[in-house]
Amino acid sequence: MSRRQVGLFFGSFNPVHIGHMILANFMATRTTLDEVWLVVSPHNPLKKRGSLARDHDRLHLVELAIGDAPHLKASRVEFDMPQPSYTIDTLAVLREKYPTHDFSLIMGSDNLISLPKWKNYELILRDFSIQIYPRPGYPGGELLEHPGVTLHDAPLMHLSATYVRDAIRAGHSIRYLVPPAVEEELQKSGLYR
Repeated sequence: MSRRQVGLFFGSFNPVHIGHMILANFMATRTTLDEVWLVVSPHNPLKKRGSLARDHDRLHLVELAIGDAPHLKASRVEFDMPQPSYTIDTLAVLREKYPTHDFSLIMGSDNLISLPKWKNYELILRDFSIQIYPRPGYPGGELLEHPGVTLHDAPLMHLSATYVRDAIRAGHSIRYLVPPAVEEELQKSGLYR
């Protein structure tokens, strides 16, 4: 039986927006990956915690955004791990739990530049492939030459979760910035207001 190729798209998804979904769908349908898991991170060690919505609220929004897409999945694997969670530890947990899967990391070219700051980044580069999507203003650096790193011609996304949160706080429409089910839930719940 062939091994399942799974791309892990880590993020705070605070909130999930169409940029995330376009990239996840691109990676799941236009690369060698069978599916993409959107891994909702409780707390990125390199980010301030302040503006994060509750973990389960962000996970719920990701689930709404995915809907019935068969090649996308929301993952809460990091919710049950010690905080802050480090990618290398999450990868070890997933490898143990899903021995028939090969995991790849999906990240923007901006994150590839900061990869050497990550815990045990050499092991990540040695043991996992990394799928890169371009980010405006970040060419990717010398790690783009690494044999385990692949740059994809994915759409360039200028949209950020900060932009969406600011729009919500200012009372502006977020239609077309987030999937319709997410927009509806944000209006109903009052999150980020």
